[in-house]
Amino acid sequence: MEPAELEQLSALARSAAHLADPACPCAPEATTVLADRDDGTVVRHGAVVVKAHAPGTDVPAHRTRIAVAGLRELDGVLLPPHPHHLHDPHNPRPLTVWPYGTPVDPADPDAAPWEDAARLLARLHRTPAPGHLSVPPMRAPVKAALAVERMRRSRAPRPAVETVLRAWRTLPEGPADRPLLCHGDFHLGQLVRDPRVPGAPWVLIDVDDLGLGDPAWDLARPAAWFAAGILPPDVWSRFLDAYREAGGPAVDAHAPDPWSQLDVPARALTVQTAALALAKSTAERRPLDEVEEVMIDTCARIGSLRTELARPASP
Repeated sequence: MEPAELEQLSALARSAAHLADPACPCAPEATTVLADRDDGTVVRHGAVVVKAHAPGTDVPAHRTRIAVAGLRELDGVLLPPHPHHLHDPHNPRPLTVWPYGTPVDPADPDAAPWEDAARLLARLHRTPAPGHLSVPPMRAPVKAALAVERMRRSRAPRPAVETVLRAWRTLPEGPADRPLLCHGDFHLGQLVRDPRVPGAPWVLIDVDDLGLGDPAWDLARPAAWFAAGILPPDVWSRFLDAYREAGGPAVDAHAPDPWSQLDVPARALTVQTAALALAKSTAERRPLDEVEEVMIDTCARIGSLRTELARPASP
């Protein structure tokens, strides 16, 4: 976002914060840019966050996703938006206002709330889709395809690109037909402490990709990390066990190995991560980092096996 646009968004954040709390501090340090990426810019002022969503956002689908976040049935699962509506005539991107919640501390991986996240996902997946809203499809499969297309357009080294494409070709066409409510982009960065509730339990944020689809996609990122050796087996086991115990429908609660249901989404998330790594590292003129190298190597394993994602033995 251009500096002038960012300053305007900061002004809107200050205005929204004062609508929510007239006693909100006005000090310049109360305004912080939390994120400024192609897929959205987020500015915090005091206890309020304002998000400018991605250019080209499907506005009707976006409005429905925001409405889902405010449903009473999902209170305690998704952080609901503030009721204030913002409009900037100079910014065509949709704007939303949210309470600020404390995120997961990336510097303390041992305290990562994997079990809490699993239970939240299970509750989301078990919640019937609201009949009065035309909920759009969950965007996770589309995002994987977009990442591959972005990689193709980049000038990434051809051997690495071909490695990722071979893995991509192992995936079946079309997502599984399971129309359940899904987050669409789950990772630990999508969790915050609910600022409205004493004791501050965890809730999910960022509903830009929420919709109907196969809930296995919401488990795909940790599954892919486990398969690649990035997520320790005991952490993966804790996450999966908590999801099953909470009645999550993405995997069969009684199956000894859930991989038949997680295989395709996990492969797709591996390809997506690797494709974005190649595109971004090329654009930034930097070498791949260690984790990115691991995801490329995992794509090589997928492409060579062509049947299922090679993975460590189940713990």
